[in-house]
Amino acid sequence: MTNNIDQNIDAKKQQAKTWFRELRDQLCQSFEAMEAEFLTHHDNADNIARNPSSCFERQHWQRPDEVVGADGGGGEISILRGNLFEKAAINISVVEGVFSEKFRSEIAGATDSEGKFWAAGISLITHPRNPFIPPVHMNTRMIVTSKCWFGGGADLNPIFIDDDDTQKFHQTFKQCCDGHHPDYYTKFSQQADDYFTIKHRDIKRGVGGIFYDYLDENWHKDFAFTQHVGQTFAQIYPALVRAHWGDKYDESHRQTQLVKRGHYTEFNLVYDRGTRFGLMTGGNVNAVL
Repeated sequence: MTNNIDQNIDAKKQQAKTWFRELRDQLCQSFEAMEAEFLTHHDNADNIARNPSSCFERQHWQRPDEVVGADGGGGEISILRGNLFEKAAINISVVEGVFSEKFRSEIAGATDSEGKFWAAGISLITHPRNPFIPPVHMNTRMIVTSKCWFGGGADLNPIFIDDDDTQKFHQTFKQCCDGHHPDYYTKFSQQADDYFTIKHRDIKRGVGGIFYDYLDENWHKDFAFTQHVGQTFAQIYPALVRAHWGDKYDESHRQTQLVKRGHYTEFNLVYDRGTRFGLMTGGNVNAVL
């Protein structure tokens, strides 16, 4: 990575955090529309929950920075508990402060910035009620120390693998990547396969997608790509949800779903960089977990 901080960094921070909020709003709207549409067409289905909500509930949180004794930023948790999605979270945050002496050695540029950092991003995870609707994870972020970079991606985590879903998900993100660099898809899909592995079980967390980090080739191009990743996710995932929301399932399917959720949790607690970053920087525990 290069030292790529310039005098326009404050304006760039503003652009990034504005985008993450706009994407959050767009995705919340999309998910609420799916909940309403599902209920309209499936109000007699067996998998209709009791007293669900079709809207996200938002909770704002603030992060004091104990090192410098100042406001360390914060974020908003958006949680949906509905008929279609047993639980879905779309969270945004903008935090800043000083890394601990121990943690700054793990973050690019943090030693040269004397631990000072700024980070903004969006993180999404879904737990559909129907086991045949694939759970998904998506996040994108911008981080600034003495360096500045983007990271993120999206990965599909089906309970029961559907080859058509996998092909559509990967093809859509390949088209996204190909529009920015001919090597991005090959590189970032391989990084997703490498990263989203539950090593202690020697299994993949899902069927992959793309994963990138420390992207600092050109800020405007990197930001445009990061925006496109969010837009691509907003395009493909609702299509996969609608393809399966009428699928029939029974208790055996539900039990398999719960086991896979347990494996997903293991990955997040043991290996996930975002979980570690959130906890090590004093983020809201409910938002992180």
